[in-house]
Amino acid sequence: MANSAGSKKRARQAEKRRSHNASLRSMARTYLKKVIAAIEAGDKEAAQAAYTTAMTIMDKSVSKGIFTMNKAARHKSRLSAKIKAL
Repeated sequence: MANSAGSKKRARQAEKRRSHNASLRSMARTYLKKVIAAIEAGDKEAAQAAYTTAMTIMDKSVSKGIFTMNKAARHKSRLSAKIKAL
């Protein structure tokens, strides 16, 4: 438990940052699911449009430290391969 004023403030900031990061992470995962759903439906145009949006969000998440660069690159690679295979 935080005792000093500084540690209490740090705990408040950490909780605020944690919840904000969680919402950004959730949003990115939602957009990835939209791409996967379009791929499974076989709609190449919708999948490509969803992919473009999702990758923009993933790149922004990487710059904010939500995901690692390798994780984003792995998603990009796998999803683009699936879209090309449609």
